[in-house]
Amino acid sequence: MNPEPTPEPSALLLTGTVGSGKTTTAHALGALLVAAGVPHAVVDLDALRYAWPSPPDDPFHERLELANLRDVARNHLAAGARRLVLAGVLEDPAHRALHAEAVGVPLTVCRLRLALPVVAERLRARHAGDPEGLDWHLRRSGELDAVLTAAGIGDVVVDVGVADTPDDVARAVHALVP
Repeated sequence: MNPEPTPEPSALLLTGTVGSGKTTTAHALGALLVAAGVPHAVVDLDALRYAWPSPPDDPFHERLELANLRDVARNHLAAGARRLVLAGVLEDPAHRALHAEAVGVPLTVCRLRLALPVVAERLRARHAGDPEGLDWHLRRSGELDAVLTAAGIGDVVVDVGVADTPDDVARAVHALVP
């Protein structure tokens, strides 16, 4: 039996509105890659830009995210990762090239799309006890969903159903982006 060929390094960026399941799906996809024997890393882009305060001209700390992503991607690839699974928001199509340059390997962007009432339900559960955070995320979810739709973000799009588990979504993504 011939062993599976080692895949060329590549990156997958899961994007979508807040509450769409980007990070959860990234971790479920990581589990699929473990089962397939594919060396990989799962990176939450929010963690790479979490700092306060944000500069007025970069309210979401994207420059910090990209600077950190360059180093994190390089380190994971040097340690043997063949797939980088990234979870984060990519709302400006022009910034796709910046993310591709930061990871230094071919990048595929997958948008997770689901109905806004489902997103709102998820956000209410996630932000129980944080009314201010809930209000911001509820407003941002609709705003961001409209931005992503208008910009046509995503090389591929996975429509997430109400009953889909994180494993279901990860399998759907993996079927489109092996």
